[in-house]
Amino acid sequence: QQEKEDLQGKLKLREHLSQTAGKSEATPVPSKNIDLEVKQLQCKLKTSNNEITKQLITIKSLKNEVQEKAEQIRERQAKISRLERDLSMKRRLIEDLRSHLKANQENEKTLNVTLESLQRKVKALTEDCSSKKTSIDSLKQRLNVAMKEKSHYEQIHQRTKDDLLKKDLKLTKLESKTIETERAMIELETAASEQLHILAKQSAQALETVQKKLLLTSDKVEEFKTFVKTLTRELQHSIQELRTKIKHAKKMGEMKACKKSLSQESVQLAASILNVSTTDLEEILDVEDDEETAKTKVEFEKDKEWLQHIQKLLEAQFPFASYLMDAVLEKLNEKKKLVEEYSSLMKHTV
Repeated sequence: QQEKEDLQGKLKLREHLSQTAGKSEATPVPSKNIDLEVKQLQCKLKTSNNEITKQLITIKSLKNEVQEKAEQIRERQAKISRLERDLSMKRRLIEDLRSHLKANQENEKTLNVTLESLQRKVKALTEDCSSKKTSIDSLKQRLNVAMKEKSHYEQIHQRTKDDLLKKDLKLTKLESKTIETERAMIELETAASEQLHILAKQSAQALETVQKKLLLTSDKVEEFKTFVKTLTRELQHSIQELRTKIKHAKKMGEMKACKKSLSQESVQLAASILNVSTTDLEEILDVEDDEETAKTKVEFEKDKEWLQHIQKLLEAQFPFASYLMDAVLEKLNEKKKLVEEYSSLMKHTV
């Protein structure tokens, strides 16, 4: 710029000089040299202008670079500030992590202690579990037994239910029969009352005949009662005879078995040792045992109870025929079983 200013100043001087030279003809100056200098100066001025424009371009580019660098510096400073913040945060985090690590180490120690205690507890629990497992197995076995018993009892319960149903049916039949008999009795009573009314209207002779009939019916009832009593006694007597026969047959069978097992010589030897005869020895062997006597006592008591039951039924109010029939049938069934047993024993003894 200074060179430009100097050159501009020189040009102005030259122009002034040329003007003054044109005016003053008295002082002649060589024009050729001045033109050359002016041309040189113009060339220099052009070159300097070009250089100035170049310099301006470079300055602009440098300014742009400076601005970019300033922006980069600002960005970098921001980054540095951010990094410093991150660093401080990371330091704090590291310190926190160190404190956490210390706390975790302490926790780890306590956890190790608790883990050891838990392992001990686990061992104890496993032992307890094994013992409980054995007890559970035993309980399962018991449960299986109980289930079997339950099924057995359920079967018994079902059977009893069926029996009860059958008995209920019998009871309903008996009730219907009793109702029918009651109806018949009511009809008879009504008929009797009507007849009594008629008879009351009739003569005293008819009353005497009715009294005679009533006496006859009472006598018939008494005869029926005596018949039932004698029948039951005879039935009991026949059952007792059958029992004694069965006992005798059993003893005979036992005696025969003993005789078969023992030879005549051994029997005579036993008699000579005991200093008794063979018949006495047989009588000794024929003595009843305690169990048989107890059994006979029980049977006798049962027979006694049965007779008392029959007596109560006869003394009871009407209707009692079905109950009496059941009681007699029960004894007859017992007699039938005893007859079958006696016949089978007799077959075996023969």
